[in-house]
Amino acid sequence: MSKKIAVIGMGYVGIPAAALFADVEGFNVVGIQRRSKRSGWKIDWLNEGKSPIGGDEPGLSELIEKVVKKGTFRVTDNFSECEDADVILIDVQTPTDENGTPHYESLKEVSKQVGKYLKEGILVAIESTVAPGTTTNIVQPILEQESGLQAGKDFSLVFSYERVMVGRLLKNIVHLPRIVGGIDEESTRRGVELYKNIVKDQVIPTDVLTAEVAKVVENTYRDVNIAFANEVALICESLGVDAFKVRELVNTLPNDPSNPNSNPFRNMHFPGAGVGGHCLPKDPWLLKYGLDTYGKFKVEPNVIVKSREINLWMPSHTADLVVEGLREAGRDIKDTKIAILGVAFLENSDDIRNTPSRPLYEILEKMGAKPYLHDPYVRDFEIPFTKNLDEVIQDADAIVIVTKHKDYFSLDLNSIKNQMRTPVLVDGRNVYQKEDCEQLGFIYKAVGKPH
Repeated sequence: MSKKIAVIGMGYVGIPAAALFADVEGFNVVGIQRRSKRSGWKIDWLNEGKSPIGGDEPGLSELIEKVVKKGTFRVTDNFSECEDADVILIDVQTPTDENGTPHYESLKEVSKQVGKYLKEGILVAIESTVAPGTTTNIVQPILEQESGLQAGKDFSLVFSYERVMVGRLLKNIVHLPRIVGGIDEESTRRGVELYKNIVKDQVIPTDVLTAEVAKVVENTYRDVNIAFANEVALICESLGVDAFKVRELVNTLPNDPSNPNSNPFRNMHFPGAGVGGHCLPKDPWLLKYGLDTYGKFKVEPNVIVKSREINLWMPSHTADLVVEGLREAGRDIKDTKIAILGVAFLENSDDIRNTPSRPLYEILEKMGAKPYLHDPYVRDFEIPFTKNLDEVIQDADAIVIVTKHKDYFSLDLNSIKNQMRTPVLVDGRNVYQKEDCEQLGFIYKAVGKPH
């Protein structure tokens, strides 16, 4: 008899997870997706065996096509499919507002819908990133109230976070260690057994709160490291030093495998025009929210908060570089045409979540400029954009590279300069060398480079 898995939320986490489980012998997977104006189209695409995730995503399109043809994966908007499910995975977004407060409307609504159809013996896994304390204080009470069942006795509940990265969705799920935190030992055991079906690396058991903390700390660690790189970049700009050369030298420090603590290696991150994505801009706030809400005593996470503020400020610094370049060309920013290259937050993807291009666009617009957006991969964005590069370059007064798309590495800069009204190039991702651009006649400004 086959085991039925319901995966709620067909996004960057739910789709690859559903496809991987559907490829396991004896598993039948149904994806559940709201038929909303923004995302409802995914239902038909997936049922036709097509991937709605654009950009370079190795193996995903082929896997979706395979499991749909095999008849082990389908998608619907009907929550009643949970009624006879053996496992339910919850993969919905948990955004934060400008104050860092998480908005759990989607998670609460999904938990309510799931609770209506829970049967005894089912395993529910929360894969959505949440603030520490959320699984037991928000999700569990809703599931119990709606179902009349008791977690840990009548059904199992775990938090098992994803480590997906756009461009490596399948690879990260299959080949990275998986953390499974249950509300009790039996829940944890069942969660570990489930994920062993698709994870080739370790599946590590822990308790639910530790797993929740580990997830947000993992991303907060990266956010803090990027903020350090950005602050060093500003220092280097002020001192007239190339931050990328400094990074290269810092990272030459070797690691001694026989005693790593005696001389741990350095892995200084890249500075840039801003930090985007679903995780890094919000997970530090989720960690702080969990601490403030459920912590036993007051702690001020000053390093974490300041790091987030530095990363939030980088689009403003990028805009300042535009102003500086235009001033050097003898132009005021008012009424200038600015070509912003890149809408997606990550190179070679269509993922627009928390993209730094949005605040940069808004800042330049407030300064009186006329910004235009270009991206070769993005399907849809709230602000108008184009896939036609010539359209944004023609008569532009400045180009700003915000996303490190491979398409931007091989631009014919000489031809582009001839199309522009004012040859200012602001490099937010270290795509080009200052000397090369200046030899072509550009006024070149860049994050982390002397100017």
